[in-house]
Amino acid sequence: MTTAAVQTFRLPDVGEGLTEAEIVTWRVAVGDTVAVNQVLVEIETAKSLVELPSPFAGEVVELLAAEGETVEVGRPIIGIGAAADGTGEPEPKLLVGYGAKEAGPGRRRRGARPATPDREPAGEPAPPETPTAPAGSGPRAKPPVRKLAKVLDVDLAAVRPTGPDGIVVRADVLRAAESAGDGLPPGPDTAGAPAGTETRIPIKGVRRATAAAMVGSAFTAPHVTEFVTLDVTKTLELRETVARRREFRDLKLTPLAFVARAYLRALARRPIAAARWDEATQEIVVPAGVNLGIAAATPRGLVVPNIKDAHTLGLLELSTAINELAATARAGRSSPESMTGGHTTITNVGVFGVDTGTPILNPGETSILAVGAIRRQPWVVEDDGVERIEPRSILQLALSFDHRVMDGQEGSELLADTAALLAEPGLAVL
Repeated sequence: MTTAAVQTFRLPDVGEGLTEAEIVTWRVAVGDTVAVNQVLVEIETAKSLVELPSPFAGEVVELLAAEGETVEVGRPIIGIGAAADGTGEPEPKLLVGYGAKEAGPGRRRRGARPATPDREPAGEPAPPETPTAPAGSGPRAKPPVRKLAKVLDVDLAAVRPTGPDGIVVRADVLRAAESAGDGLPPGPDTAGAPAGTETRIPIKGVRRATAAAMVGSAFTAPHVTEFVTLDVTKTLELRETVARRREFRDLKLTPLAFVARAYLRALARRPIAAARWDEATQEIVVPAGVNLGIAAATPRGLVVPNIKDAHTLGLLELSTAINELAATARAGRSSPESMTGGHTTITNVGVFGVDTGTPILNPGETSILAVGAIRRQPWVVEDDGVERIEPRSILQLALSFDHRVMDGQEGSELLADTAALLAEPGLAVL
């Protein structure tokens, strides 16, 4: 191809305020012809993996950064030859996948409830939801399910459908994403190192950002951690009852969803726990709602995406959001928007068989709740003044909070309210 000019594509800020990113995988090679919006490269920022689309059409002339290399924002990373007929001219207004995004018809409104197979977001007209499939004998799934599969890199053709008439539902896609977790890019690998020698592991991307953030948080906010041990037998019984309801049949309903629901109800009485300390103005800023962060361990390190306006969601919507958030995080596909603006966090250490811990605050937040493993243990039960010992399901919770924002009474009441709702879920109707 005869070219008139070479257009240089520089590493952009993908809407996170980052200063650098690592080149993970080039999707094109020198000599390839690319179109506007075609994915050029996958990068790892301090928060997630991001695909960068091309702002130009033309032929790839040179790759200016190698896979595994960390480059600064603004540095040229690829040269694309502009075609002589002018088809290589940049059209940035068409770009998708990076940078600040304007809300469009395809994006869920802030605070809107996520769609489920049986329910559409309240207050919005429902689009046609007829299951679709490519021509032939391809898989059948509703458009939101197909979109979720695309985000999680799940091949719908390989998913076993459990919906009526062989339809692939959200739960099927999430199960497939979880089962493929072993195939995700691994974390630091020491396998193959000669016996008796030290191994050096480069700290970059998500792990480096997490390390810096935790050090900053630990030495900025005065942490206080309180603990409570409680009987959650009644909550687990409620979970079994709810799971049998028709609207929950395709959903993985975990105890974490009930903990999150109880925590959000308790936060309604103590909104100060979702506030932040503004060092510049020496003010406490209390948000109008709650964006609930869910800490997720991934092969690339710890990330904390958050559920926007979680306080507006019922158990069905909240559980759906938690499942999708976790699966998306493990796949390294958390959006930049979901990684910012959190108000408080839940970290589920119980999935590792741990009883409890002393969690460090997510930077900028005032509170974080650690959820331990649920264990069957002997417990003293009292009826009409008579005590007896029974095997019960026991859980430990730990709440860390910023003592500049919350005093001991407020922190204690928040933790006690959360525990009370889990011990006696019927209190939620009060």
